[in-house]
Amino acid sequence: MDPQTRNAYEQAEPRFRSLSSSTSIASLEDMARGPSGAEERTRLVAEQDVEHGRAPYGSISRLGHASASGTDGASTGRSSENPKWAKRVRYYIPSTAWIPNYSFSLLGGDLLAGITIAAMLIPQSVSYGTALAKLSPSAGLFAASIPPIVYSFLGTSRQLNVAPEAALSLLVGQAVSDYLHDPHTRPEDTHAIGLAVSTAITLQVGLFSFILGFFRLGFLDVVLSRALLRGFVTAVAVIITVEQLIPMFGLVELEHTFNPETTLDKILFLVENVFTHLHKPTTFISFGVLMVLLLLRTFKGRYRKYWWIYRIPEVFVVVVLSTLISEKFRWDQDGVEILGAVPITTGLHFIESPFRKATRGYIRGTTSTAILISIIGFLDSIVAAKQNGDRYGHSISPNRELVALGTSNLVGSFVPGTLPAFGSIVRSRINGEVGARTQMASLVCSAIILLATFFLLPWLYFLPKCVLAAIICLVVVSLFAEVPHDLVFYWRIGAWTDLALMFLTFIFSVIWNVEIGIIVSLIISLLLVIRRSSKTRMTILGRIPGTDQWRPISDNPDAEDIPGLLIVRIRESLDFANTAQLKERLRRLELYGVEPTHPSEEPSRQPASVLVFHMADVESCDASAIQTFYELLETYKNRGVGLFVTHLRRVPRDMFERAGIVKLLGNDAFFENVADAMAKVEGR
Repeated sequence: MDPQTRNAYEQAEPRFRSLSSSTSIASLEDMARGPSGAEERTRLVAEQDVEHGRAPYGSISRLGHASASGTDGASTGRSSENPKWAKRVRYYIPSTAWIPNYSFSLLGGDLLAGITIAAMLIPQSVSYGTALAKLSPSAGLFAASIPPIVYSFLGTSRQLNVAPEAALSLLVGQAVSDYLHDPHTRPEDTHAIGLAVSTAITLQVGLFSFILGFFRLGFLDVVLSRALLRGFVTAVAVIITVEQLIPMFGLVELEHTFNPETTLDKILFLVENVFTHLHKPTTFISFGVLMVLLLLRTFKGRYRKYWWIYRIPEVFVVVVLSTLISEKFRWDQDGVEILGAVPITTGLHFIESPFRKATRGYIRGTTSTAILISIIGFLDSIVAAKQNGDRYGHSISPNRELVALGTSNLVGSFVPGTLPAFGSIVRSRINGEVGARTQMASLVCSAIILLATFFLLPWLYFLPKCVLAAIICLVVVSLFAEVPHDLVFYWRIGAWTDLALMFLTFIFSVIWNVEIGIIVSLIISLLLVIRRSSKTRMTILGRIPGTDQWRPISDNPDAEDIPGLLIVRIRESLDFANTAQLKERLRRLELYGVEPTHPSEEPSRQPASVLVFHMADVESCDASAIQTFYELLETYKNRGVGLFVTHLRRVPRDMFERAGIVKLLGNDAFFENVADAMAKVEGR
C-alpha cells in the first residue's frame, strides 16, 4: 500500500471501526484479519471496471463505511492494459470483477450476514410457500436459494438480498386459488396445478424483467408514485393480515366449508365466526408467539448498540422452540394443525423445462399477475439497492438490475413450483448492517437454505402452522409502519391528489382484488402524468419599473403588465404532447393572465396587439411541435398581432428556418433578448 492510501485509511479507521459492519468483522477476528492484521485494505476491482457512483469503488463513503473492494496502484495500471472486451465482461457480469480479487478480510462480515439472513429466511420462506402461495414449503425455500445464486453473479448491488416476498407470494397464491376453484379442475390435480401455475408466473416474471432491462426501460419506475405504492402496500398488509387471522384462530376447516372468496368476504367470515368457532389452543399459541416476537423485536431495537443482541434471529429461535414444545406436549393431539411430513416435491424431476406442455396451458391466464409481480418486485428491489448503494458508496444500474433479476427468476423457473424472487428493503438493510460487503453473503445464505431444504425440514414435523401465520403477521407490522407518517405528511402539505390515489388503490385492492387495485391506480397515475405533460409550462413577463429587465409577474408583484402586450416565456422544450393545447393555453394567458379563472368569467386583460415569445428554455422541438407552432403563429399574424421571438437557441432556430417560420415572421422578428425586442416595438 502506498503512503498516501495508508494515511487516508488510518485517518478514517476510528470512525470505520465504530460501525456495526466493522463490529461484525471484529467479532470474527481470527477469520477476518489477514496475515498482517490489516482489515479491508485490499481493493477488489479497479475503479475503471465499474460505474462511478457517489464514491469511487474502494473508497471510504460519506457515512464512514469502507467500500467492498478496490485495487492498488499497480493493479490499476494493469487494468488499463486489459482489452476492451474484458472490461465489458466485468461491466455486465460484476462477479468477474470482485470474485478473483476477493479480500479475505471481508469474509467474516459476509459469513455472519449470510448466516443471519438465512436464519430469517428459512421460517419466512416456509410461511410464504404454504400460507400465502398455497404450495409446499419447498416452493418458498427454493425461491430463497436458487435465484439469489444467479443474482450474486449478475447484480450490481452488493447488499441486495433476493428471495420471495410476502406481497408477491400472495399474488401467486391468489392465482393458484383461482385455478383450484375453477370447476373444470379435477381435485386429483391440485398439487400439479399449483406447481404449474407458480412455474408459469415465475417464467413470465423472468422474461418480462429481462426484456425490460435488455431494452433499457429501467426508467419506467417513475410512473408509479409513492402514494400509489403506499396504498398498494397497505392494502396488501390488510389482505395478508386477514388471510393469516383465519389459521391463527383455528378456522381453516370452517373456511373450506363457507369458501369466502374476496378479502371483504373473509373479513365478514371472521366477524361472524371468530367468537363462536375459534379453536382455543391454536388461538393461544398463535397470539402468544406473535407477542413474544414483538417483544423480542422491541428488545433488540432498544439494545442496537450491542451487536450480539441485535443479531439474535428471533424468528428462527421461536420456530425451534415452538417445534420442540409442540413435540413435547403433542399439540397435534389437541387439534393444533402441524406442518407434518414435507416431501421435496418439484414434479417428476428436480429440474424441468418451464416451457413444457403442462406449464404452457397456464401462461395466458397468469400473464397479468406476472406483469404486476414484475413491476412491484422491481420497484421494491431498486429502492433497496439504491438505498444500500447510497449508504455504502457504490452505483446501481436499474437496467442491469432488471437483467439480473430477470435471469434469476428464469433460472428459478426450471425448478417446478419456485416462487418469484426479488430484493427486500428490510432484509437488504439488515444484510448490510450485519456486515455484508459483497454478494458472497448471498451465496453463503443460499447454501445454508439449500442444506436446510434437504436435511432440516424433517426436524420441523411438529411445527404448528399457526406459528407460521404469526411470523407472517410480524412481517405485516413493518408494512404498516410508515403509513401514519405518509398520511400525516400528505395531509400537512395538502397533497389531496396523492391521498385520493392512495385510498383508491387501497379500496379497490381490498374490495375486489390486488390486481384490480393496482391496475386502476396505474391507469389513473398514467392519466395524471399525461395531463401534466400536456400542459406547456409558460409564464407572463412584466417590466421591472425603471429598468429594461423583464421578470415573471407571478413572482414579482411590482412588475409592470403593459396593456396590449403579452410577453410569454416558454419554460420547457416543445413536443407533440405539450403543444397540443398550446393555442388554448396562450388564449387563456392573453385574456385572464396567470391566475386560475373559470372560462365563464369576463376577461381581465385586453387582447394582445403584440406577442413576444421568450424561448431561452426551449432546447429542442419535434416535428409535431414545429407544425403546431407554425399554425399558431400564422393565426396570430392573420389577426394582425405583432410577433417577436427572443433568446432562440441554434437547434430550434435551424428547425424554424427549415419549417418556414423564419420566412413567415421575417428575420427582423428575432432578437437576442426581450429588451431589444421592446425597443423595436416602442420605436426606440
